[in-house]
Amino acid sequence: MSSWLAPFKRWFQRRPEIPHGLWQHTLNQLSIFDHLGATERTRLKKLSEDFLASKEFSGAQGLKLQDAMLTNISAQACLPILELGLSAYRDWVGIIVYPGEFLVPRQVMDEAGVLHEYEDTVAGEAWEGGPVLISWQDAQLADGNYNVVIHEFAHKLDMLNGEVDGIPALHSGLQRREWENVLYQAYDDFCHRLDNGEAPALDAYAAEHPSEFFAVTSESFFANPHGLQATYPELYRLLSRYYRQDPARRPT
Repeated sequence: MSSWLAPFKRWFQRRPEIPHGLWQHTLNQLSIFDHLGATERTRLKKLSEDFLASKEFSGAQGLKLQDAMLTNISAQACLPILELGLSAYRDWVGIIVYPGEFLVPRQVMDEAGVLHEYEDTVAGEAWEGGPVLISWQDAQLADGNYNVVIHEFAHKLDMLNGEVDGIPALHSGLQRREWENVLYQAYDDFCHRLDNGEAPALDAYAAEHPSEFFAVTSESFFANPHGLQATYPELYRLLSRYYRQDPARRPT
């Protein structure tokens, strides 16, 4: 457990205070925070501190968690919920951090009814009702369209209302039918482009399922907002209304 966080975990989940220098260093490392003004950065810091107090981090495969790791992951995880609030991450507490990519056991039933078991190499995973698993190496690689932390925490937002289908719990002003129309139209277009050999700006993994499309486009929304806005402007506007943020307002 990190030196400055451990006492607060031990004493009634009191909210830790992230040191100013560490916080500034964290924000300066990643461009996803560039669009935030001073007030928003202050609010994100408080939200990240509340997040640290409410979640339990653990290192896997011998990884010793350091202050910078916890602050980095917490800041990235809290950016999507800056305007949604910490309750969007309710009903679970665990975050497991691996040094790098890790293996997850899978089971697949084929058409003949034969169960196949294998291990999948992943950089992150979100379990329904359970923890979020993150590769620290990949968390540091956040750039362009890629952000494993935002990807996995977008899955947690998707899981909040039950089925993992690319439709998170929608707040007032957003209707399920509108969300389905915009998201699924963009998803179908993306899959069609891939089938035709085109190379859209998004990771091809987005074609796996609408839930993965939501997670991948959420990555792009924060990490490459101008690219997503140019490719799928209607979807960008929908995500902007959902997250109540407009990262594309930052200069290119």
